[in-house]
This record gives sequence, C-alpha cells and structure tokens, in this order.
Amino acid sequence: MAKNTICVWYDKDAEEAARFYAQTFPDSAVGAVIRAPGDYPSGKEGDVLVVEFTVAGVACIGLNGGTAFTHNEAFSFQIATDDQEETDRYWNAIVGNGGKESDCGWCKDKWGISWQITPRVLTEAMAIGGAEAKRAFDAMMTMRKIDVAAIEAARRG
Repeated sequence: MAKNTICVWYDKDAEEAARFYAQTFPDSAVGAVIRAPGDYPSGKEGDVLVVEFTVAGVACIGLNGGTAFTHNEAFSFQIATDDQEETDRYWNAIVGNGGKESDCGWCKDKWGISWQITPRVLTEAMAIGGAEAKRAFDAMMTMRKIDVAAIEAARRG
C-alpha cells in the first residue's frame, strides 16, 4: 500500500467499483481484496471489507463501511482528457453505467462518486486568464459534458 492513499467509502460495492474503474481508466488496477475476519455491524465474516485499487495512477482503497456516510461533490476525481473522443469515452462510461450527468463537466458514477471529466483545452484556457479564460469559462457554464470544439471556438472569440 502506498504511504498516502485516498480512502473512498462505499456501502457494499467497493470491489465492483474498483473493477469498473480499472476497466475504464488507463493506469488503473485492482490490488488486494481484504475480507472481514469476523462479523461487524454492517456485515459478516468473509464479506469484502477493503479493496486496494489504483485510478489513473492514484492509489486508493475502497472501504465497504455501510450506509452511515454518503458522497457529495466535496470530493471528486478529476480526469484530464486530450480530446473529445477521450472525453466522450470516460463520460459515457460513467453516465452509461448507472451514473448521472451534472454541470460543467461533472458527473457521478452509480456509487455516488463525483468525477470531473475535464479536457486540457479548458484548463489551458483558464490558466491563460484574461478575456480568453472568461470566454472559455462562460462557454463551460452552459455545458454538461464539455464540448471541446465549443471551448476552442470560445477561446478564439
């Protein structure tokens, strides 16, 4: 396990989520699956308790902790994309697998985890600042999934 690992809370589907992420994003994998050595408040001996996994190179563990806590947008994974094809692929994988669309390039997977599917053209425009950033920002504010061509057009004015 990495020295610094993100712990993501799930009701009972950490292994399913980890396997979905590993299939969807490059540089992702499922590691150890740790089972409960005894009964606990929301499960029994032998249930999957913790899953070690990597999402796009980031070390994570999924904890099957039950229903005590739920997810919100205060935590999200941000995936930088290089073009519309890559943006569409990740967005469609998340939303098409029981997830939900949100605004400005955000969506949620079926486990309630928020994702920002963010084309680099948008972050580059924002980093430039000034009028170009404002035009790109204003265009983004009208979108759900980011439209790369529309952001490029906004950057040009």
